[in-house]
Amino acid sequence: MRATHKTAPRITVSTQWRVDFLAALAETSNVTAAAAAAAIHPSRAYKAKRTESDFARLWRDALCEGYDNLEMELLHRLRFGEGKELVAKFDNANALRLLTQHRETVARQRAIRENADIADVRASIHAKLLDMRDKVLAHRKADHLASDPDALHG
Repeated sequence: MRATHKTAPRITVSTQWRVDFLAALAETSNVTAAAAAAAIHPSRAYKAKRTESDFARLWRDALCEGYDNLEMELLHRLRFGEGKELVAKFDNANALRLLTQHRETVARQRAIRENADIADVRASIHAKLLDMRDKVLAHRKADHLASDPDALHG
């Protein structure tokens, strides 16, 4: 009898670049920088975005996360200033320009997410209502059978 060993799922090169790209895109909000982090040409990412709907959705989610991060970082810097120990200067004006430029895209993606959440909630409520209705009908039938002895014999 041969022992079987369970192994972790293999991440292929074609899958790994996507993981790296999306993580870097969420961190940087920059397609070129994300492609460099994933060791691919940006055109490869754009092609995957055009041809793979799941990847396109994950791309939009990563950008939303990136813009949320940028917004929070900018807000922190505007409230508390920049420390003198920073090696790289943060470009507040460019950050504001990026946030303004992509505000509609991020708002649209958030709305899509919220609508999906609302649809899930509605579906859950509907399922619970159907379950409650079935229980009420079963209870009524049981009450009817208990109160009408002739109903038991057909």
